[in-house]
Amino acid sequence: MAGSVRIEAPAKLNLALSVGPAGRDRMHPICSWMVTIDLCDDVLITRREDPPLSLYGIEWHEDAVRRPEIDWPISVDLAARAHQALESHVGRSLPVRMRVRKRIPTGSGLGGGSADAAAVLRGTNELFGLGLAVDELCVIGARLGSDVPFLIRGGSAIVEGLGERITPEPGAPELAVALVLPEAHCDTGAVYGWFDDLSEDGAPPGLRPEAVRALASGPLEPSGPFNDLTIPAMRAAPELRALMDRISVLAERPVHLTGSGAGLFVVCDEPVHAEALSAAIREETGAPALAVGAIAGSDPRPADD
Repeated sequence: MAGSVRIEAPAKLNLALSVGPAGRDRMHPICSWMVTIDLCDDVLITRREDPPLSLYGIEWHEDAVRRPEIDWPISVDLAARAHQALESHVGRSLPVRMRVRKRIPTGSGLGGGSADAAAVLRGTNELFGLGLAVDELCVIGARLGSDVPFLIRGGSAIVEGLGERITPEPGAPELAVALVLPEAHCDTGAVYGWFDDLSEDGAPPGLRPEAVRALASGPLEPSGPFNDLTIPAMRAAPELRALMDRISVLAERPVHLTGSGAGLFVVCDEPVHAEALSAAIREETGAPALAVGAIAGSDPRPADD
């Protein structure tokens, strides 16, 4: 049995996000087309035998294009909580040394914390030979966050409900995107609060699963993605609107929001186009930008270090 496993924890992109009105416990049902992309955190998990205590470390990877202060206590970090939830589920200690090296910015709508939690669940399951099925890991993950079950599987999928209903799409879509990572931080609770306030001005929004599925079934056009949280995110972080306008003029095509923001993206024609546009965005706006594509889910692999 391997003494360590290394897991890539890919970010997710919402190519479509339809949000319904708040229901029980003020939670909002969604229907979203999600894909994992090749912007990944690195998670290394090593078994500890003596002493049988777990150690957790969170730091920025040297490749990270944004490095805001890691100012949250480890007790609330999703990766640490995922490990503890797995211990509780199996009813025994699973002592590890866990090192998370982050590239995915916080508050970007890319699911970085959830990606780390998903990687820890998969990696610890593999490291200790627990034999838990993916569906069982997803049940544990759903208690941690609505994006965790999808990120346990990765790839491309239609995600519904509170994140627990996942319909995989075959393969990874052909995708070339210029991803922009603004300094703005979008608090998820604040964005949904604005969503609720704006909804009170008119009829409650309804879910549009047909529109989400239609987008996922055909070639992705630059104007295709949509996100019901775009206006609420711009209310929560007003500087986003001006940045989106500048990027749209530069790109000559629409700019889209992922998740609850503040991550932005432009659908490009091909990877070379995405690289060139990302460079132009960096030069003209000063905002970090990089070219990304869609990837399938990744498996834990043994690590010697």
